[in-house]
Amino acid sequence: MFSASDVKTLREKTGAGMLDCKKALQETNGNMDAAIDYLREKGIAKAAKKGERIAAEGLSQIFINGDKALVLEVNSETDFVAKNEEFKAFVTTLGETILNSDAKTMEEALNLQVNGESLESLIVAITAKIGEKISFRRFQVLEKTANQHFGSYIHMGGRIASLVLIDGGNEEVAREVAMHAAAMRPLYVNSSEVPSEVLEKEKNIMRQELLNEGKPAEKIDNILVGKVRKYYEEVCLENQIFVKAENKETVFDYLKNNNSKLVSMIRYEVGEGIEKKQENFAEEVMSQIQGNN
Repeated sequence: MFSASDVKTLREKTGAGMLDCKKALQETNGNMDAAIDYLREKGIAKAAKKGERIAAEGLSQIFINGDKALVLEVNSETDFVAKNEEFKAFVTTLGETILNSDAKTMEEALNLQVNGESLESLIVAITAKIGEKISFRRFQVLEKTANQHFGSYIHMGGRIASLVLIDGGNEEVAREVAMHAAAMRPLYVNSSEVPSEVLEKEKNIMRQELLNEGKPAEKIDNILVGKVRKYYEEVCLENQIFVKAENKETVFDYLKNNNSKLVSMIRYEVGEGIEKKQENFAEEVMSQIQGNN
């Protein structure tokens, strides 16, 4: 009748919750237009009208309780709402609820209950109340052992959230690495995490650049070795030069010198990867004022 991608499409078009979208498609035999009408008729239209807006502002936050840590990102349409105390409290409710559960997937998280209401219902409710599209974009959970340490760092009031897990060392060492990750934007922990297709694409670009520069074809493979090493230094946390190093000490060396090693890293930056609409907010407000006159 309908697929998971249909549910995703309906969510994007309406802003309604996942469960509501599933039910709407079930009730309308997978007819997208009829499902949209169904949601409007059921009173979800107020929040649904905001579904096609772009929510690329918001907060990324970290929650830690004992041996368990959570990083999440919740989006709003404007930075103004992201600084709203009610929005911040809502993000805290999401974080604490998920941290104290066994939820591993977004669907499991959205089904969690707070005072008899699902998190999914709370998102719809706050979207309607605040008047902007609110989107719970992603979360990730880390768990540690007794000999491991979390290091967390929140930058720009929640614009960037960086969480690392290390073996050995201490929390101060872990936090230093988390601060480095926040500043230097690594994409991977180490070179072994770089997907083969990503590396091949980069190597093909490098190879073409070298050919365009007139480098002899027979020497390109040797030159690529150094370029790939440089690429790892840019995108892999362990390979990066530690920001506080007075010499050429890498993050890997810094951890080794502090009797520790890196296990995991999560770095969220609000809105990364979301195509933002380029709009003049002042002009938008003025147009709304003029329209109400």
